[in-house]
Amino acid sequence: MPYTLIVDIAVAVLLVVTIGYAVTLNKRLNRLRKDKKDLESLARTFGESTQRAEENLNQLRTVAQALDIQMERAQTLRDDIAFLADRGGSTADRLEELVREARDGLGVVPKPASANIAQSQPRKAPKVEPRDEPADVAQKDGDGGIEPRSEAERELLRALRDAG
Repeated sequence: MPYTLIVDIAVAVLLVVTIGYAVTLNKRLNRLRKDKKDLESLARTFGESTQRAEENLNQLRTVAQALDIQMERAQTLRDDIAFLADRGGSTADRLEELVREARDGLGVVPKPASANIAQSQPRKAPKVEPRDEPADVAQKDGDGGIEPRSEAERELLRALRDAG
């Protein structure tokens, strides 16, 4: 067998192997090109998503700043309300003490708590009628006691009598 024939067969086998490898390489290159297009599309979508996320983040920062301002205002209002509630409580305590002193001074006994619970109908405020006498002159009332000199004292006594 001549050497040329062996070399020709070897070259033919190498050519077949090279052609097979070229076909495989071509398929891989086609897949890579397709993947490249998909990757470019994905990169574009990612860029758009990033841009929208930045815009939303800026909006969120703006809203957060507005909420901070509202929270500061609410905190100030809460502090004011707490202060007013404390003052109102102390004022109510002083008023209650003054009412007790007035009751004790006039000898009025408050109703027991069970009597207050038994009454379910709301009371109407006493009707105050103006008098012709001057307010600074003490007068005797129908019970034989001396009425106070001011209109406010007379109203307080009427309210205490109605409550007691």
